[in-house]
Amino acid sequence: MCGIVGHIRSGGQVDRSLFDQMRDALAHRGPDDAHSHYLLDGRIALGHRRLSFLDLTPAGRQPMSNEDDTVWIVLNGEIYNYLELRADLIRAGHRFKTNSDTEVLLHGYEEWGMNLLDKVKGMFAFGLVDLRGGKVFLVRDRFGIKPLYYRHDRSGLVFASELKAIMVDPQAPREIDFSAFADYFVYRYIPSPKTIWKGISKLAPATYLTYDIHTGQTTFSEYWVVPHGKRKRNEQELIHSFGAALDRSVQLHARSDVPVGSFLSGGYDSSAVVYYMARAQAKPETFSIGFSGWGQSEDQYARIVADQLGVPLSTTVADSSSLELLDIMPDVYDEPIADISIIPTWLVSHLAGTKVKAVMSGEGADELLGGYTWQKDFFAQRHIPLGQRLRQYIKGEKIDTVSYYAHAMAMGRFDKAELAAMFTEGYHQYIAPDTDWFYRQHYDERLSPLQSIQKMDIKCFMGELVLTKIDRASMANSLEVRVPFLDHDLFEQVLSTDERTYFKPDITKYLLYENIKSHLPKAILDRRKQGFVGPDSYYMDINWYCSILDQSKLVRDGIIRYEYYTRLIAGQEHWKLWKLTVMEKWYRRWS
Repeated sequence: MCGIVGHIRSGGQVDRSLFDQMRDALAHRGPDDAHSHYLLDGRIALGHRRLSFLDLTPAGRQPMSNEDDTVWIVLNGEIYNYLELRADLIRAGHRFKTNSDTEVLLHGYEEWGMNLLDKVKGMFAFGLVDLRGGKVFLVRDRFGIKPLYYRHDRSGLVFASELKAIMVDPQAPREIDFSAFADYFVYRYIPSPKTIWKGISKLAPATYLTYDIHTGQTTFSEYWVVPHGKRKRNEQELIHSFGAALDRSVQLHARSDVPVGSFLSGGYDSSAVVYYMARAQAKPETFSIGFSGWGQSEDQYARIVADQLGVPLSTTVADSSSLELLDIMPDVYDEPIADISIIPTWLVSHLAGTKVKAVMSGEGADELLGGYTWQKDFFAQRHIPLGQRLRQYIKGEKIDTVSYYAHAMAMGRFDKAELAAMFTEGYHQYIAPDTDWFYRQHYDERLSPLQSIQKMDIKCFMGELVLTKIDRASMANSLEVRVPFLDHDLFEQVLSTDERTYFKPDITKYLLYENIKSHLPKAILDRRKQGFVGPDSYYMDINWYCSILDQSKLVRDGIIRYEYYTRLIAGQEHWKLWKLTVMEKWYRRWS
């Protein structure tokens, strides 16, 4: 895993000293090595910070080029099927000088062009320069596991793995986009393509940007869409093929020249990953987090799994003092993000980073298999007896899917009226006419009720919140997180099937359960789903909120109404206060 940066100027040369400062702002993403390369008499710069996993020799250094130096690449990520693609390319006549997955992308581009993206399995963001074609390509993986930010204006194109690298440049915009500011309170994150800064964007998942070096024009191409269908399949056949595909995915994700560990929460997903790793004769180091004084603390369940599977487990424990880590989150994330597990995720990443360079994790299983409570609740509401549906229809009680989803996601609902109450009058102009616009953008009414929710989870909740959280928290600790459930073949296999085949309301994550039920302890199989959040009491200390917000810079600068803040305190609305506090911390750091 690495940090990448690039600068393509429309005229003149790149400032090399400044560019190296931008590159080194990503040192936490790649502490093992740093290198920059300049093309077209210094008009193009590519930079790389390396966290080494494959081909640990200097030959694996980036930026990397093809044989005649006409194609260059910087990659952040892992191509898990690189050995298979390498074999195909060798048969086609290509010669390799390294054992890295990066070189596979170079030769793959030479052989297949951007159709290469249909063939790769992995998590990746990369910048590729084709000097012969006069093009630069910025590419992000199908699910958005790895980030990529860019600034495009008349002076050229700048891109980087994190906003902080772009912000090193004094020419970078430093004007807050208050429409994105408002979106944050609705979604808990800032949705693509927006960022908190005007003039800087984030590339959407499953998308590549093409930049013409000669004209400065850009185009965007979506190269993969979430598959959905109603194909009928035999349940036992699907259970078997799902288990085999997951087993294969874990094996591919374990490819590395250094040890790979795993997060372990004691839930279905991470426990299944560790089971498949152990079955493949690997005994991974595992890592868990607990919460002081909480009877449902996940570390105790992780211990049950670790003991049964015979793997080592290290644990860290969060308590009320851990909330002070919120002070560093504006530098970890660069943008405000109000997922309530940002601190626990940082803590367990910090622990793992002291022992290994990479871990596996269970993200993606709930989105794929219908494991979230809001998915089950929505399924139940939509699959009711015909007579009851008719009565609801007569009464006008139609379920608005987007509204339902917005409420399920909110954790402190901010609609148009709530934003107007919070903002002072001068900022009302930035409130979107439809505050749920991003959910609506990814809602497909043609899909079944459950699959419409699953699609929004994949593109919104997971793609923008969950994967951002895990990437920044882990990479801040120079730790790579691999997510074997996020294999596009798995998603295509399951979601092209009629939902009643893979989803059972009374059996949590049916396909996964059927594959692990004989291999994990009953105490784990019988657990109710529990998010990675800790006890609610962890976020309900009103005095702590007061200690931060009584001297609010957002209030002092005339953005947030003081009366609104005092109303939240009086009503002890801790989820809205959490969002406000995260933004306050960000605003103090970056404004």
